[in-house]
Amino acid sequence: MPGASGVNIEPSCKALCRTLVSQNGLQRESADISQSVLYTSLMGLLLVADTEKEQLTLGVGRVGLRNIGNTCFLNAVVQCLSHTRGLRDYCLLKSYKQEKFSKEDAKLMEAFSQVLSGLWDVNDGNTVNPRQFYSLFKEAVPYFSGYSQQDAQEFLRFLLDKLHTEINRRPYVRRTGKDPEQKYARFRISEEAAAMWKKHLERDDSRIVDLFSGQLRSSLHCSVCSHYSNTFDVFCDLSLPIPKKSSSGEVTLRQCLDLFSQEEKLDKENSPMCERCNRHTECTKRLSIQRFPQVIVIHLNRFTMSRWSISKSTTYVSFPLTNLDLGPYGPLDCGPVLYDLYAICNHAGTVNMGHYTACCSDESGWCFYNDSSVTPVSENQLQTNQAYVLFYQRSNSTTTTTVRK
Repeated sequence: MPGASGVNIEPSCKALCRTLVSQNGLQRESADISQSVLYTSLMGLLLVADTEKEQLTLGVGRVGLRNIGNTCFLNAVVQCLSHTRGLRDYCLLKSYKQEKFSKEDAKLMEAFSQVLSGLWDVNDGNTVNPRQFYSLFKEAVPYFSGYSQQDAQEFLRFLLDKLHTEINRRPYVRRTGKDPEQKYARFRISEEAAAMWKKHLERDDSRIVDLFSGQLRSSLHCSVCSHYSNTFDVFCDLSLPIPKKSSSGEVTLRQCLDLFSQEEKLDKENSPMCERCNRHTECTKRLSIQRFPQVIVIHLNRFTMSRWSISKSTTYVSFPLTNLDLGPYGPLDCGPVLYDLYAICNHAGTVNMGHYTACCSDESGWCFYNDSSVTPVSENQLQTNQAYVLFYQRSNSTTTTTVRK
């Protein structure tokens, strides 16, 4: 099996350091000198561990997946995740066996890792059959039972959630009641956001969180008393609306992001309670990214539901292959936050008769994955009106494994 040899780091050491950091709520800018020193020391240990080279022997990865009955949605998503290096290497090295504290058996994670093992086998074998993996997934999520076509983005969300649950580094703690409401009025926004993130990690902390989880900030401004309030939510993907076509007949990803983050007016019936007025008032709402994930998954919301039907937008949305800058959608003065594209999940056809494929990047270029068929594709063929889910990797992130081919 690929990736089983040449590992120089004891994964449990890294897991222990991360656990100590998150459990104690240590912050880089902590006012407590002892905590600050401890934070620096632990993060130094992590840096040393992460810069050591883990050795993983891989094939070229250009292997298809068998369609076992309307499973193109699964095949396309799995190929995209298979090219998410931080997740792929974690699965093939079976690092979750040293990290997990969850009481649940990691059956789905084992089956998923087995699929990836077949896709990256050094012998570059035949098409991989995902039947066992899909059977276990349907047991975990009965909604996907049967052989009808499913939505790829919904499948991705459910899959990441179930994998996270199995490999959660946090032991399950039964909630005894509603958490007391936290008041952060005296704190800066960054401190409030950090406190909410720390609270999230106390219950949910896994490799899935490391890679895919970010934090959204929702800012409300009351039109009556001018009070500002903020709420923070964890996200694993951004679902972007597609604006109407411009005069040139196309839309850019930047325009989708602008529409997502633009200020929205809420009337009394649709607004939350103002903390100061203690009643529903007219207000404005704006979304921004408070914490950027290592991998950002962007869902182009092509399907819209009306009262009687579902329709699909075939608008062409252009998107950058490199240096997507999300800095303008983050905290003030955060500077450039750059991402590079590495995978695309496409949807061709209509609502009722559709087909999913994937385009993924590797060291040799881009490939087109159509179930069991895998063919090279040039960069100028990537941008079509079928692009549905885009996978971007933070360009300044580090890779912790050395890949041998």
